[in-house]
Amino acid sequence: MKKIALAAAISLTASTAFAGSPAPAVEPIVETVEEASSSSSSGAMLPILVLLLIGAAIAAND
Repeated sequence: MKKIALAAAISLTASTAFAGSPAPAVEPIVETVEEASSSSSSGAMLPILVLLLIGAAIAAND
């Protein structure tokens, strides 16, 4: 009786271990689209602003 219960327990455990499809999961391909940049570059705004502030500080001291 113990052998039958042990065999039943092993068969139930083994069947859940192999449940599902044996095929590998295929991930969807995500295409990225870059947006066109505007005519004014945000990377150039900070140095221009700093130069304007330095110029204003120099003009205020004269």
